Amino acid sequence: MKIVVLAGGTSTERDVSIVSGTKVCEALRSKGHQAILLDVFCGKEGLQAETAFAQEYDVEREAAYIRSFNDSIGKIKAAQRGFFGPNVLDVCRAADMVFLALHGACGEDGRIQAAFDLLGIAYTGSGYLGSALAMDKTITKQMFRENGVPTPAGVIIEKTDAPKSAEELGAGLPCVVKTACGGSSVGVYIVNTEEEFEEAVRNGFTYEDKLIVEQYISGKEYTVGVIDGEAYPIVEIAPISGFYDYKNKYQAGSTIETCPAPLGEELTKKMQEIAVKAYHTLRLESYARMDFMMDENGGMYCLEANTLPGMTPTSLLPQEAAAVGMSFADLCEKLIEVSR
Repeated sequence: MKIVVLAGGTSTERDVSIVSGTKVCEALRSKGHQAILLDVFCGKEGLQAETAFAQEYDVEREAAYIRSFNDSIGKIKAAQRGFFGPNVLDVCRAADMVFLALHGACGEDGRIQAAFDLLGIAYTGSGYLGSALAMDKTITKQMFRENGVPTPAGVIIEKTDAPKSAEELGAGLPCVVKTACGGSSVGVYIVNTEEEFEEAVRNGFTYEDKLIVEQYISGKEYTVGVIDGEAYPIVEIAPISGFYDYKNKYQAGSTIETCPAPLGEELTKKMQEIAVKAYHTLRLESYARMDFMMDENGGMYCLEANTLPGMTPTSLLPQEAAAVGMSFADLCEKLIEVSR
């Protein structure tokens, strides 16, 4: 198959996306596909749909080319009209499938999916509706509540009418302050004091104009992949220090990840059932990954859904696939298969 692996973009998760895209492209080429790596925002001048899928291809060289734009994204935004970079749409139209290795805004939020639907371009992952619902955690939380998916209590605050304190808001301490549409735990703060609450709100509003103040759940963190409506083995996530923030997600040795999680049959089945329910509640398709907290009494809380989860060989979804005997390259092909 001719496959475009779209990566990069403009979100706070650009660097992670480039790593995901590079590994996916390498894996797909190892399976005999004519896969190429392309930055959705920066594109590539001179790239032609007729010759883009040549047999000779250096994935690492293309990844380095994409990374070369990292320090210029702001300037490109100011000069470029529209989101899709040079030749991106033409090459995607010529492909049999576009593998979305994008993370965060302008990738997971449904806008690219909607554009591709209108243009008749096939792509991996959920459609525009499910992507949009899952991206905004305020909508996710509302839908979870209305459909019986257990989730921490929380309230929405707006930048134009932000409370000065947790006490004013009626939120107990500790609590969690997080952006509504962020990813990779960027803009997530665990707050223990009023001073920390004030700082978290101030910092959070530098990312977005809408935040969630959420009940803090003390316990262990888990994640469950769902592929084509089927829950995969659970991963227990245990940061060596702090919580599962950006550093602990991507710095080697910062977190102990155990798959399958040592939960026992009953708790495993319960969490997997909740994950599948959350998947269907948010109108997701093809694949996603659900994040959970479980308190010391066995209470389970679904935090959010990741519609385009990380896709490096050591990322969480690939770990779950490996637990059922599926290689990283086979997983990449599986995600294409369930998206067709």
